Amino acid sequence: MSTAETPTEHAALADHTTLRLGGPARRYAEAKTVQALVDAVREADDAGEPVLLLGGGSNLVVSDDGFEGAVLKVGNTGWTRDGDLVEVAAGQNWDEFVAELVAEGVGGLECLSGIPGSVGATPIQNVGAYGCEVAESLVSVDLYDRTAREIRTLTAEELGFGYRTSILKGTDAGVVLTVRFKVNEDGLSAPIRYAELARTLGVEIGDRVPVAEAREAVLGLRRGKGMVLDADDHDTWSAGSFFTNPIIGEAQLAKVLAGIVDVVGEDVRVPQYPAPGGTKLSAAWLIERAGFGKGHEGPGGRVSLSTKHTLALTNRGKASTEDLLALAREVRDGVEARFGVSLHPEPLLINCSL
Repeated sequence: MSTAETPTEHAALADHTTLRLGGPARRYAEAKTVQALVDAVREADDAGEPVLLLGGGSNLVVSDDGFEGAVLKVGNTGWTRDGDLVEVAAGQNWDEFVAELVAEGVGGLECLSGIPGSVGATPIQNVGAYGCEVAESLVSVDLYDRTAREIRTLTAEELGFGYRTSILKGTDAGVVLTVRFKVNEDGLSAPIRYAELARTLGVEIGDRVPVAEAREAVLGLRRGKGMVLDADDHDTWSAGSFFTNPIIGEAQLAKVLAGIVDVVGEDVRVPQYPAPGGTKLSAAWLIERAGFGKGHEGPGGRVSLSTKHTLALTNRGKASTEDLLALAREVRDGVEARFGVSLHPEPLLINCSL
């Protein structure tokens, strides 16, 4: 890995994830340029060495055994803007980028404020929050195709975006190098689509507001849920939302809803939202109604659901990855037993599973 910078051996991955969990990497290095990253991946591939790409570490659950291979930190940063087109390096901190756009009065990504991690990770799972998704603004990505051993450009259409997914999720065949977004220069946000955000801003669904107002409202809502990183707040020692909201196909919806109503009663409204491929239910609502409230503790109290938001599984300071997985299994199995609905993890599980 001579082409990557700061090579070290046996680096603790707990130092590089927002969960602060994970065993050692056999080899760790940071690549601060596109060429260094491509060369380092090629070198590892030529040696038959497994590769784990690391951005901000906000969407990873790494086993206590760590990773027996090369961990490459994507460290290229910066961006350029030409009118309404912005080209951003994959290793750029996402929220620093969004904050600077907002400071310049540039809109389109402000509802994704406060999300931890790097720019290059956002298209992989089609990051979204408060009614917006990366897919709505993304134009294209440059990536290194490890099979063809060449750099390719894929458009948004070619990335096959869906709810919290793309063709890049679940595979390491493509290494994201650069991302391009279309933004707006009129100083206004994207249309506000999320009811909670609209109420906070005092506007109607579909209205647009000054970008700075939208960003501050989103950050306030995220802080209230422990979703803005804070080293002193264990509620933020998480991978964000651990489970995706389940999407139920129309053929199964009536049966699933009937089963839920049998448990909670006909007078309780079951949150449900239209989604591609069916109807989306609220994972947080199901978790709470299955008996797992905010702060529900896992093994030894070393992990718990966030005291602010039931979708976040948190490290209370002395946890292991196995502690976290045990809590995740308890919640997943409890929801399925009570409601017959399967929850699936949102973060990537590295050398471990549920």
